[in-house]
Amino acid sequence: MSTSSPPKALRLDPSDNVAVVISALGAGDEVALEGVRVVAREAIGFGHKIALAAIPVGAPVRKYGEVIGIATADITAGAHVHVHNVVSARLPGAQAAAR
Repeated sequence: MSTSSPPKALRLDPSDNVAVVISALGAGDEVALEGVRVVAREAIGFGHKIALAAIPVGAPVRKYGEVIGIATADITAGAHVHVHNVVSARLPGAQAAAR
């Protein structure tokens, strides 16, 4: 019988470089899914995103297998991915406003 704990985040598509947190994380909490292990660098709330790998400034942020944003700063693996380090790729003019 397996005693594995439930996942703390969900990767919605294999090409995603972020996962959605489904159990609030504290700094230092480990997320392990599909062979990827990252440690939360800060507290990340339910429904927010955690970087599964480093995302350099200007690189796409992928969720649902789609580009949902562009990194406005270097994002380290395990970091909170939100409006402070990503601009929407879907809103008109959002990328220009980030420059």
